[in-house]
Amino acid sequence: MNTHITSIASRTSSLLGEVLRPGDAGYDQARALWNGAIDRRPAFIVRCRSAHEVASAVRFAAHHDLLLAIKGGGHSIPGWSVCDGGLMIDLSPMKAVHVDVRRRIATAEPGLLLREYDAATQADGLASPGGEISHTGVAGLTLGGGLGWLSRKYGLACDNLIEAEVVLADGSITVANEQQNTELFWALRGGGGNFGVVTKFSFRLHSVAPLYAGFVMYPAEQALEVLAHYEQLTRAAPDELSLMTALVSAPPAPFVPPSLHFQPVVAIAGCYVGPVEEGQGVLQAVRDFGNPAVDTFGIQPYTAIQQWFDAGVPHGLHYHCRSEWLNPLESGALRALAKAAAARTSPLSQVLVRHMGGATARVDPSATAFRFRNVRHILTVAAAWEPADANAEEHRQWCRDAWAGLRPWSAGGSYVNHLTEEGAERTREAYGPDTWERLVAAKRRYDPTNLFRMNQNIDPAIGRQRALA
Repeated sequence: MNTHITSIASRTSSLLGEVLRPGDAGYDQARALWNGAIDRRPAFIVRCRSAHEVASAVRFAAHHDLLLAIKGGGHSIPGWSVCDGGLMIDLSPMKAVHVDVRRRIATAEPGLLLREYDAATQADGLASPGGEISHTGVAGLTLGGGLGWLSRKYGLACDNLIEAEVVLADGSITVANEQQNTELFWALRGGGGNFGVVTKFSFRLHSVAPLYAGFVMYPAEQALEVLAHYEQLTRAAPDELSLMTALVSAPPAPFVPPSLHFQPVVAIAGCYVGPVEEGQGVLQAVRDFGNPAVDTFGIQPYTAIQQWFDAGVPHGLHYHCRSEWLNPLESGALRALAKAAAARTSPLSQVLVRHMGGATARVDPSATAFRFRNVRHILTVAAAWEPADANAEEHRQWCRDAWAGLRPWSAGGSYVNHLTEEGAERTREAYGPDTWERLVAAKRRYDPTNLFRMNQNIDPAIGRQRALA
């Protein structure tokens, strides 16, 4: 522990939350993240249970000039949730959720995982858009945008946020919505954790009954034909239809023929957010293509759909990801996708493409800090490998090469929630010049010292330097 940290260690008694230091019981569990490649050791972890405890920790970090990290669900791909040597605020004890069925509003604390939030809202037949992996945290997902199976019908998670309680950099607690702190509310919806610690989210809810959904799977040799069929399906898809294609290794699951276990496959997954009978008719076009080796389509609860892919991205594996918004996939792009998948250096790695559009595209790009509204697809290239695998750099390079091979079809940037440590230019690209400048202005107003910088950072100093230039 360095001299600065040692000098303030005795002062942590002023903190209101539970404080953990290296060597304490629970310390290693609290600092562990989904991405097992991240291994950082904070000097202090404060496990908070209320907004006032969060405010106490924020003031402590600011007063002692400590690097500050915020952990909600701990699913940040580059590991922004934990820092070396500084103070980490662990929000995982804050899991309260209240569902107002009459008003169709859910109020959620920032330690909730999607599966916990979905279970609470689905108990009353309701839901709001989330991600597609149920052990993702609600907080980080929402602040960066939040896209999943309900997005084409009901928009992004951030589009359904109607109010946020926020601890600001000075330790004050405020509320942001369409009437109060409107610029902060705008920035929170896509700007990530740059502006404060959100300690309460209020979401708009929608009726979501069991849905007609599932996926078909084919041997990888059919990748080009299956990918072309996926692209064709997206061209006239109604808002209710959500589609995704995946180039992965088949799991050793009971529904997969033994001959395909662990073998490379291509899949199309679909979910119809509407009446089951309509979904059966619309999704027949997915099921009828070729001769799928696997067909799981049927009526499924939303909570089950949200957990389809959990086992493929478990906690503790090492991950390295790249992402890009894509234009329509013409033949060259389809070949690049198939080539990328065929070159995988780890059987755990994945190439994923999700169809965008629908309600997400009809939101004014200036209405929130999430600007990529009019895109066709999102690409996610995820390298994954076991901790003991000695070929980590080879897997990372595959990921970078696969992503670079799809860049010619880029719609202009990446999804901020999928960005890794790719540099300031890529972060600016993720917002575009107009949104970026507005975010910098909000950052200068709400966090002028850049206390909240463990994120895809919007540096207020850069904004000032440009203004003076």
